[in-house]
Amino acid sequence: MPTFKIEPNENTLHGFFSRDLAPVLTIDSGDTIHFKTIDAEWGLENYSVTLVDPKTGPPPRKTANEDPSGHALCGPVFIRGAEPGMTLAIHIDSIRTDTWGWTVGGKTPEGQVLHLWELDPDQMRGRNQHDHQIALHPFMGVMGMPPAEEGQHKTHPPRVTGGNIDCKELVAGTILYLPIAVTGGLFSTGDGHAAQGDGEVSNTGIECPIDDAQLTFHLHPNLTISTPRAWTPTCWLTLGFDESLNLAARTALDAMLDLMVEQKNVTRADALALASVVVDLRVTQIANKVLGVHAVLKHDAWE
Repeated sequence: MPTFKIEPNENTLHGFFSRDLAPVLTIDSGDTIHFKTIDAEWGLENYSVTLVDPKTGPPPRKTANEDPSGHALCGPVFIRGAEPGMTLAIHIDSIRTDTWGWTVGGKTPEGQVLHLWELDPDQMRGRNQHDHQIALHPFMGVMGMPPAEEGQHKTHPPRVTGGNIDCKELVAGTILYLPIAVTGGLFSTGDGHAAQGDGEVSNTGIECPIDDAQLTFHLHPNLTISTPRAWTPTCWLTLGFDESLNLAARTALDAMLDLMVEQKNVTRADALALASVVVDLRVTQIANKVLGVHAVLKHDAWE
């Protein structure tokens, strides 16, 4: 299958979703794209630990010549044959971070705490200026397509068609399934994270540029889903979004019951009983006004 590459530039960068955005690339189902992205806040200055003067703090940020009101996204990509009602599967083949990142913390009398990370994508380790060291688990915070409605749609809230999902499970080796709302899909991605905990409690993970995210796209014309789902080597995930955490959890659970009926050949009533025994509900993120919950069903949950 053909392989393509998209890099951040004045033609590919945008800070919103819209069905009216002209695609920068047209592909077929089965094609692979290598995405290179800048960090979500449009930073073009290297925020390496080695650049930080402990007396003066980090250097000033430079921004792209774009309105940085939303995440810095690359795309959109038009998938031939994609139509509303179908499902797009994004196979996350590999993700390699750049060598720097940052995380916002709490406020002190001296100002906002900022952790600056030096990233080693070969050893998959990160170190901040306080010598805290962590393992990297990189993923794309934003993977999505525009809704059917006209106009420009902000990147910060996650939607049924994807977007700012911020799910730490979507690492290399997983598959994200998204409902398609517009002809061609118009997929975009950005907001790289080197690591993040469930909840994203400071509103940031390790925000970083991504040197290479290899994604392969497959259309599923006969699969109709109401909210994103994902396959990982260990489990199925279904995702729910709402300003109410309770309603987000209900959406994720309802989608999981649908999946259990579909995949496990059980009735919905039985699925609910089994879900109460083997399904976990986890808070994906509370960083946006629209909150996220994902339901988790391990592949070996029952025989």
